[in-house]
Amino acid sequence: MADSGSEDIAVIGNTDLTPSESENNLKNTMVEKGTSLLKKMEISVAEAEKRTGKNAVNMQETYTVYLIEMRPVDAASEGTNPVPDSLWRRYSEFELLRNYLLVTYPFLVVPPLPEKRAEFVWHKLSADNMDPDFVERRRVGLENFLLRVASHPDLSTDKIFYSFLTEENGWKETVFETGFQAKADSRLKALNATFRVKNPDKRFAEMKHYGDELQSVISQLLRVRARAADRLYGVYKVHGNYGRVFSEWSAIEKEMGDGLQSAGHHMDAYAASVDDILEEEEHYADQMKEYLFYADALRAVCRKHELTQYELEMAAQDLTSKKQQREELATGTIRTFSLKGVTSKLFGQETPEQREAKLKMLETQIEEGEELVKERNAECEEFVKSAWVDIERFKEQKDHDLREALISYAIMQISMCKKGIQVWNNAKECFSKM
Repeated sequence: MADSGSEDIAVIGNTDLTPSESENNLKNTMVEKGTSLLKKMEISVAEAEKRTGKNAVNMQETYTVYLIEMRPVDAASEGTNPVPDSLWRRYSEFELLRNYLLVTYPFLVVPPLPEKRAEFVWHKLSADNMDPDFVERRRVGLENFLLRVASHPDLSTDKIFYSFLTEENGWKETVFETGFQAKADSRLKALNATFRVKNPDKRFAEMKHYGDELQSVISQLLRVRARAADRLYGVYKVHGNYGRVFSEWSAIEKEMGDGLQSAGHHMDAYAASVDDILEEEEHYADQMKEYLFYADALRAVCRKHELTQYELEMAAQDLTSKKQQREELATGTIRTFSLKGVTSKLFGQETPEQREAKLKMLETQIEEGEELVKERNAECEEFVKSAWVDIERFKEQKDHDLREALISYAIMQISMCKKGIQVWNNAKECFSKM
């Protein structure tokens, strides 16, 4: 596999201990490459906290930080409950970690972060990124991101990921020391450039198209769900109006008063439950949104493969051109129209010494080109091998997660409908007793 910035063995430990104690603790919690970190450690984003401070340009700002906690898995089985290791991180630090992973592991479908600002929301839900409900949902999403990375066979052993979990101070400097930002900038320029692969890999082309389709379908699903949530909210508020009317009516009716008031209570209780139901719905929407963003990560891998293939083709094309130039110099025959051919006709042929010097230079360039083509070919083959293994892993994960989410969503809707029927049956009994 290509250089991933990870080591064969990585360690993790308590950052609150002294250096010697911490070192011993780290040795006791070694994680071998290819072994999921979640088999060794429990990871959670326990809480969110709003803070105020000055930003890089010395202006006052309000931001949110998230508390990451970890404890060894063995502690639960041994009956102990140690104080977890903990540190605070901002959302921007999660973004920095993911950007590093994207650059270091271009062949992997890197788990996405939760949305920075709310999208596909029903109109009664706040889109403010400082809203407590939104911050709580993002806390859950950030925890899910860490669990995804920690359960990944390759990402979970990355030393920068360990630093993110264990080193509250100095972590950013450690990330930038890897030089990933320079790679990210050059890779971004290359990815944004217009290029066409002559011999595209059919599997990656189909996977890129699938990513487009997946994103489109989930976007439509989320829009429909937001409209349905608006209608559902309206239905529940209508029941709230029923409750108010029945309660007011009961005040002027002596014989029917108790029945009307009881029916009103049932309507009020049903209307009041809408917030909890829509909050649960939002949980399933967030699960859908994760795969909306996963589609971007999947397409990014396909795009990076295109770039790798394009670089191989350009290196091979350049090598072919150099070999042709060598043949033309050696035979003195110009096979194709070129500036060199026109110049030779106008000003005469090169001297034997000049031709010999150019031949030597071309031989050196051809040797370098052959080595480059060999390296590009090996890089492309390794990329395809590693990427396809991870894509298969992702597809299995996706099928399981989306199936479970949709089944749970259907069960919730059925339960909600049954509850509505029960409310009206209760109201019917109240009316019958009047």
